[in-house]
Formats: sequence, C-alpha cells, structure tokens
Amino acid sequence: MAHRDTSRPVRVINATAPIRICDTGGWTDTWFAKHGQIFNIGVTPCVEVQISVYPREQRTDQITLHAENYGERYAVRLGQLGTQRHALLEAAIAEGAPPADLALEIAISSAMPAGASTGTSASVTVALLGALNALTATPMTAHEIAYRAHRVETQRLGLQSGIQDQLCAAYGAVNFIEMDAYPQARVSQIQLEPAIWWELEQRLVLVYLGKTHSSSAVHDQVISRLEQVGSAAAELEALRHAAQESRDALIHGDFVRFGQAMIANTAAQYALHPALVGSEARELIAIAQEHHVLGWKVNGAGGEGGSLTLLCGSSASARRSLIRAIPQANPSFQVIPIALAREGLRVWDSPC
Repeated sequence: MAHRDTSRPVRVINATAPIRICDTGGWTDTWFAKHGQIFNIGVTPCVEVQISVYPREQRTDQITLHAENYGERYAVRLGQLGTQRHALLEAAIAEGAPPADLALEIAISSAMPAGASTGTSASVTVALLGALNALTATPMTAHEIAYRAHRVETQRLGLQSGIQDQLCAAYGAVNFIEMDAYPQARVSQIQLEPAIWWELEQRLVLVYLGKTHSSSAVHDQVISRLEQVGSAAAELEALRHAAQESRDALIHGDFVRFGQAMIANTAAQYALHPALVGSEARELIAIAQEHHVLGWKVNGAGGEGGSLTLLCGSSASARRSLIRAIPQANPSFQVIPIALAREGLRVWDSPC
C-alpha cells in the first residue's frame, strides 16, 4: 500500500461525467459499421474524480490512485502504466500525464455496479482526463476530451470501442450522434420541451441484472461476421433506423413510438446474435411486459448480465408497482435510481 502523506494540497480539482443508457443505434458507432446513427441519454449517478495536487517534493510518490469502488489505494509508476492493477485508469493517466513538478492523489468513485453496460468506463476516462487537463495550459473542449478517452481504449489498450459512450459522457443530456466515417462524429443535443423532459425522466427505469456484463466471445463472433457482411448489413440498418425513430419520437413527445424504437433496437441486437439478449434480460422483459411497459432496451452491446432500460407508461402508480415487483421476482435484480443529466463533463476547483 502507498505511504499516506499528511501535507495539505495546493489545489483540489473535481470532475464528474454522466453514464449512458438507452443507446439505440449502438453497434453502428464502430470501425466495422463504418457509419452510424446513435441515440443515447446521459443520466446520473455520475462518476466522480477528485485530484489533490501537491508540490512534488512534499510527496513520497508522484501519483497515488485511490480506486474507491475496489477498496484499493496504491502508487502508480509512470514507467509501468497500464501494467499494474487498473489498466484503463493507468492508461488514462499516461495519456494525460501530469507535470513533473507536481504530485497527485487521484480518487475515483462510481455509484454504478461494475459491468452494468452503461458506459461507466468511458465516463471514468472522460472525467479523469478532464481533471488532468485542468493541470495544463492548453484547455481542451469536452468533445476533444471524449476523443482522447476513445484513444486511450483503442490505441493505448488495443480494445474494441465505439465512440458513443465517450461522447455521451462529455455532452450529457439527450443526444443524436451521426458518424459519417469512423471515428469522426457530430453530436446534436435534442432540445426537449420541459414537460417532455420531465415526463421522460419519470418514465425511465434502469435495472442492473445482478452480474457483471460478460460477452466478449459473442462480441468477437458478431464483429467477425459483420466484417464479412459489410456496413450495409440488415441488422445494422435496423439499428440506425431505431436511433432515428428514437430521436423523432422524443422530439414530438410520442412515448409509445419511443418505446417501439427501443423494442425494435433490442430485436435487432438479438438478430445480430441471440446471446446479446441474455437470459436475465429476457426474464426482466417478461416481468416488464406483465406490467405493460412501453419499451425495453438492453444497454450497451448486449450479452449476459449488464442492465436494461425500461420505459413505463403514464401511470406513476404503475411505475412504482413495477419497481416493487422487479426485486420480488428476482432478488439479484437491482433498480438503480437515475435522473437525466442536463450537463456532461464538469470540471471545477474546490477551495483548499
């Protein structure tokens, strides 16, 4: 364990970024899809990053990382970044390496369960890079930080990654993303009337399915097939259409149409590979259907575990009944309280 110094920081930087749900059009923001349309919604709970800054000579270690969700606190060695305990966090630190004359204590926390398929990893990376960027003399826009976060995953770590999670973390709110050629994309934030915003917030229910999302082998199979079929694959076209329908439905406050777009997207995910709509997701969908919900969307790329977004009807009482019924039907299912995030990445200083 890293030695804990007691000196006071000269600066405290905070950053938060929302998570992503209800990503209709997901899978089309990838290199193998080549072009895409994606709809998504940024929600709280946000991930939180706090960096306490010290003069280098006052600290035993230049960088100390406190991964609160894992109960781990350790010194990060700049020459060994990405090879220690948390590769993504260490790679993000390498991407936004601090000035040599400063020492940092970095605390990171998220209220979301690990592996919930809500883009939490991208949100953490965006928030961490946003906080680290505050130490430089060349401020970056949220859009630039999103692409820097994407590079951390794809170039530093060699992972498969679309672009929508980082962009949602950077922008927050309700987004329609158009990708003309991977990875370059335009983000249009959907301006909802206040009553539609409030209604959407009340109707959405996020449910964690009780275990960490795990489906890398299935994803590899899907990617391999789509490489061969090409970007015009019928399933990808169905996903793009679901994103367009989601956008158009919400602009007009048509929640029935929005729910249908969510269901169509989940069906298109199933068509890519049946395992993308896992057994837990199918169980929850059956419960939701019994309570006459308007829509359901397997969050993220899909697979076993993860989470689902549900869209309820207009009855608040029926929504509360559904929320009570979910853990009664399966105690491993967890309803996560959420609210729409009006903002994306936020970075500010606390008084020392």
